[in-house]
Amino acid sequence: MSSKAFEPAQLGPLTLTNRIVMAPMTRSRALGNEANELMAEYYRQRATAGLIISEGVSPSADGLGYARIPGLFTPEQATNWQRVTETVHHHGGHIFIQLMHAGRVFHPLNLPEGAEGVAPSAIAAKGQMWTDQQQMQDQPAPRALTTAEVAEVVQQYAQSAKLALEAGFDGVEVHGANGYLPEQFLNPNSNQRTDEYGGSVQNRARFLLDVTRAIAAEIGADRTGVRLSPGSTFNDMAEYPETAETYAYLAAELQKIGVVYVHLVGTGRIPAAILDSIHAAYTGPVIYNGGYRDLARTEADLAGRAAFIAFGTAYISNPDLVERLQAGQPLAEADQATFYAPGPNGFADGYTDYPTADGQPAGTFSPAYEA
Repeated sequence: MSSKAFEPAQLGPLTLTNRIVMAPMTRSRALGNEANELMAEYYRQRATAGLIISEGVSPSADGLGYARIPGLFTPEQATNWQRVTETVHHHGGHIFIQLMHAGRVFHPLNLPEGAEGVAPSAIAAKGQMWTDQQQMQDQPAPRALTTAEVAEVVQQYAQSAKLALEAGFDGVEVHGANGYLPEQFLNPNSNQRTDEYGGSVQNRARFLLDVTRAIAAEIGADRTGVRLSPGSTFNDMAEYPETAETYAYLAAELQKIGVVYVHLVGTGRIPAAILDSIHAAYTGPVIYNGGYRDLARTEADLAGRAAFIAFGTAYISNPDLVERLQAGQPLAEADQATFYAPGPNGFADGYTDYPTADGQPAGTFSPAYEA
């Protein structure tokens, strides 16, 4: 019986080998906030995904809120990322970069010298943040961006997108989800501004849409995707009454921009009315994400309204995920202790050392992709 998951699919100018997407996942292996050879190996091992979306990558020094997350705002960083894109392409894959500005989700010890935590308003996110120097620390209040600075941040995203294509990425995903800077603007609990970026639903959506338009103008809407998480409370994103209105408005505006996809986080938890409104307003490809681990659920949603299915945690411990799903083989469980930290033998532990289903070291799995 044919399987839609493993059929080639068009995404803008790209022809993907299948409809399986590797979701973006922070792994905290970017020492000095730079992409490196270990990261290139990690993505190479997973190049049989139809599309890889990279871990969150900051478009500015101020956005590097977590320990050891990568940036892309200098030519040197672009050169280092080129090692990643070249190996993915060499082995038959495609890769988008996810641009993620952490905003108020930060600690000063995780930022380079001269950088600072910035956000729509000077409201701290509840909870603590890991720092390599002092372990867990409370997250402090960020500094509120001025109106002029908001426009500068928009241009930082556009410049980072330009560097991304120079580094060989096939496109850019705007991280508008999970409580990071664009969602901090969307949510009235973290955005108490009185200028054109605060107040109404339209004003609070302005930053995310300005960023998306700026990136689309720089690299093309057909290489620009957006990730959203309607109703999520991750990173202290409290619920608010205009949630449904906000995402219906965003979907309609993203349709006008012509983004190449909308990537929805936690589709199983999104209220049906909100999900319906997004599909009604946005007619392009929608990526579903949220706890996928088996082919049956994947095929059911691909037969419905999803164009692609993104696997997150399952990809950590199953570099040959596509092949395991095709063969009906069980998936390996991941070691949560090494999600963001090294193991006894270093940063490769729980990162590049997961074997394939036959117990062999991870490699490239289709003869067509052999070096």
